[in-house]
Amino acid sequence: MSPGPGADSAPAPTTTDKISTFSSFRVRNYRIHFLGSAVSNIGTWMQRIAQDWLVHELTDSAAAVGITMALQFLPFLLFGLYGGVLADRFDKRRLLICTQAALGVTGVLLAVLTLSGVVEVWHVYALSFAVGLATVVDNPARQTFVSDMVGPGLLRNAVSLNSANFQSARLVGPAVAGVVITSVGSGWAFLYNGLSFIAPIVGLCLMRTSELMPVERVPRSKGQLREGLRYVGGRPDLLWMIVLVGFIGTFGFNAAIWLVAFTDRVFDSGAGTYGLLNSVMAAGSVSGALLAARRGSRRMRFTVAAGAAFGLALMVAALSPVFWLFAVLMFPVGLAALMFQVTANSSIQVASDPAMRGRVISLFMMVFVGGTPIGGPMMGWLTDEFGARIGMIAGGAICLGSAVGVALVLARIGGLRLQITLRDGRRRVALVPREVPAIPSARAA
Repeated sequence: MSPGPGADSAPAPTTTDKISTFSSFRVRNYRIHFLGSAVSNIGTWMQRIAQDWLVHELTDSAAAVGITMALQFLPFLLFGLYGGVLADRFDKRRLLICTQAALGVTGVLLAVLTLSGVVEVWHVYALSFAVGLATVVDNPARQTFVSDMVGPGLLRNAVSLNSANFQSARLVGPAVAGVVITSVGSGWAFLYNGLSFIAPIVGLCLMRTSELMPVERVPRSKGQLREGLRYVGGRPDLLWMIVLVGFIGTFGFNAAIWLVAFTDRVFDSGAGTYGLLNSVMAAGSVSGALLAARRGSRRMRFTVAAGAAFGLALMVAALSPVFWLFAVLMFPVGLAALMFQVTANSSIQVASDPAMRGRVISLFMMVFVGGTPIGGPMMGWLTDEFGARIGMIAGGAICLGSAVGVALVLARIGGLRLQITLRDGRRRVALVPREVPAIPSARAA
């Protein structure tokens, strides 16, 4: 029997309770986690901007910046599934203390190299790969630890608030990084990022372990990786959702490529315009995450619809004839992108067996983030060869097409068919059960 919560920590609501936008804040452990993450997320965005700028200064090469990004995401492709095995096997809170400390050390080390004036581009490459290795374990542990803090009834709400937290830092971190880089140099941005991990580590240490939801850890045994893959393969709802995440993450989440191309080649503008477009998109992302937190939908069809809306929004934005319309449309692009990401994450976690959740979410992250080194260069080549509009339309079309395809597959698996009606007062388009032909009885035969 699990111990009850403390006096100042309300019990997590059940799935039948009404969920508000900030329901998860009623859980003390989650409040601590949220505040610590807010500090480190700002540092993460500061380092992203400062690191790209440093590599550009050292090499004067856009390709080198792309290599840095690829090296950070490459470990997800190589070792992503092993991170999920570790998350299922070990105590997640202790595992997170170790991974957050490792991430902090990489930031401090890059700061020392930069401030001492000895940094070289291969240092940045090596530390980017090290960050990727730590994140391979950190990500599934952190994603599944949310359920341990708030329980299944608030899981969707907490995942949404985490995304809003990260995207809000995207509004603050780059701006602060710009001021720091201009005034005192990139090294101090790296130092802040390294030290910012103290906040989540302290938060993890301050948590009341008695209020965490008890989850049975998986004992070490052979074949746990294959077991996770077989589990997903035997669950069509999980398998096809992960397939959709792979397509949209690989070909749709390439905003940096398209926004740079539109800023420079279509609208003939500079860094200020690029920053404005990123800010508008980030504002839409925060709104999408908060909307998902309030809605709390359990239906995968909503996730599929959000993926289709994201693809359609990209295509419409790509056709914008003037800058102001393109900038305005970045808001719904960001909103749809985050609603898809958040609801896909939470739907997959809720639908997974707790003993398998770490391995399932690691597969989710592997196809979602690990596709960047593949999709980024492909969409970049397409954009360079045929123009920013064609590149963005192509990415949106792949997202829309994959969402429609997965919707049809899931409908077929669920025994549903598309029904279109023109009667007033009724839903015009709906999925309804297929009519099963009656089996003639022996008497009728």
